[in-house]
Amino acid sequence: MLGFFTAVLFGHGNLFVAVFGARILLIHFPLMFVIGRVFTREDVVKIGIALLWIAVPMAVLVALQFYSPQSAWVNRGVGGDMEGGGFNGGALGYFRPPGTFSFTTGLTQFYSFVAPFIFYFWLYPKGVSRLLLIAATASLFAVVPMSISRGLLFQVGISAIFMFIATVRQPRYLGHMLLATCGAVLVVVALSQTAFFQTAIEVFTLRFDNASTSEGGLQGTLIDRYLGNLLEPIKQGINQPFFGYGLGMGTNVGSTILTGSSGFLISEGEWGRLIGEMGLVLGVIAIIVRVSFCVKVGLACYAKLTKNDFLPWLLLSFGLLIIIQGQWAQPTALGFSTLIGGLLIASLRNQSATVPA
Repeated sequence: MLGFFTAVLFGHGNLFVAVFGARILLIHFPLMFVIGRVFTREDVVKIGIALLWIAVPMAVLVALQFYSPQSAWVNRGVGGDMEGGGFNGGALGYFRPPGTFSFTTGLTQFYSFVAPFIFYFWLYPKGVSRLLLIAATASLFAVVPMSISRGLLFQVGISAIFMFIATVRQPRYLGHMLLATCGAVLVVVALSQTAFFQTAIEVFTLRFDNASTSEGGLQGTLIDRYLGNLLEPIKQGINQPFFGYGLGMGTNVGSTILTGSSGFLISEGEWGRLIGEMGLVLGVIAIIVRVSFCVKVGLACYAKLTKNDFLPWLLLSFGLLIIIQGQWAQPTALGFSTLIGGLLIASLRNQSATVPA
């Protein structure tokens, strides 16, 4: 609320832009706790099963988008844009497909969201069709190269690491992990025999090599890109107005209202946007709120892990990064952050928990 008033009085001064920016912390962030209060743990599992069903046809759509020209109907852009919805950030002339979303980041976040549930159901297959689980797993591994997204590959890898940590703590689940690993290997081997998957692998590999070279290898891709986005905004905040430039100015909607064109007026990075919009003091406070939320939830997830409950721990593998540093100015990232935050809280509840009257 304080950031809203400072935006109108000392920042850009546009009421509509301030309202649009304030809705993130006034509506979406509290919605996490509403979801966590209303949903039960069984609801979280049901959503996971629904995501498996969605992942399969989504992969078919991605394949059609990947191999079709941008003028094809499957690649039609927002509002019927004939230039296509794919992002020209791939390789060998291939575009990064958006799936059912308006931009490729939505597809990356969707399968990053699906991956923890796939790993969980390999460990706890009760109530899930084995055929559906295999199909969803194949869809995940097929989409990774076709998405041409390094972020998706890294996120799936993080979820796999969380799964490995969980099973190491409980050796009796090593058999399940071995079965999942063998299944994944068989899926990859089967897909690698097809021409369409070989092409996707070639495009993805070239994209990975080109990006790693331009960013300075692994250090530039992971260390400088991630940690640099955390530390640099604090340095820049010292030279920015005390109350920042105003809530909403760092969003594309705010940019369009204020300047007539979409763009990043403050920063593309999330921490840079928060500090740039609200100033160093309020911006850092907002960052601390998000970090402390993840710390508290993370400790609770680990406590559940010690009691052989793997669901919260695996969901944390996706929620940890997107809640702390996800680009909430972008509606799709904001939506996935809100959903995974709420499901994390709900997954921590006891199986028989109900909302009191």
